[in-house]
Amino acid sequence: MDKEDKALGTDEAAAEGQRKGRRTSSRDSRGRAAEDRPKEQSDWEEKIIQVRRVTKVVKGGKKLSFRAVVAVGNGKGQVGVGVGKAAEVIGAIQKGVVDAKKSLINVPMVGATIPHQIVGRQGSSRVLLKPASKGTGIIAGGATRAILELAGVGDILAKSLGSRAPLNVARGTIDGLRHLRTFEEAARLRGINMRQMLS
Repeated sequence: MDKEDKALGTDEAAAEGQRKGRRTSSRDSRGRAAEDRPKEQSDWEEKIIQVRRVTKVVKGGKKLSFRAVVAVGNGKGQVGVGVGKAAEVIGAIQKGVVDAKKSLINVPMVGATIPHQIVGRQGSSRVLLKPASKGTGIIAGGATRAILELAGVGDILAKSLGSRAPLNVARGTIDGLRHLRTFEEAARLRGINMRQMLS
């Protein structure tokens, strides 16, 4: 009986080992399959323009929260600005990113610069944007620089002429970029062709 029990025990152990082997191999194959899948890389980049601590006086004391101004862009002519408010900084930034992606604009470009000069306005902020020659780079500061970099503009001159509040400057820059027109659009509005337009 002892020999039979031992034999049965070894058979059961072998069967169990095979089951375990199958499980481990299936796990390995699943693991490899998961590793072989190409990871999705997002084209969108985020830049935090400003994070402010906001205190609201309510019944029973003060309520503390954070406001984040975030710019989002893909470096290929699409950019947006959003505002997020939450009790924590991370939550405010995440809400700001979602808000920015809802308000994306397309920026028309001629090479690495903008087609023409324009002034963007928001509140008491005014932002002057001027096209620049190749190799100039981005001559801008603060919120304007962050937005232009995310939009993929390589050569431009910019100057803040009014209030320098980061949110208003950011929205003023977006306003200027939104109102840019291409040569084709200008020619169509004038009722002439591109040759007449450029001559």
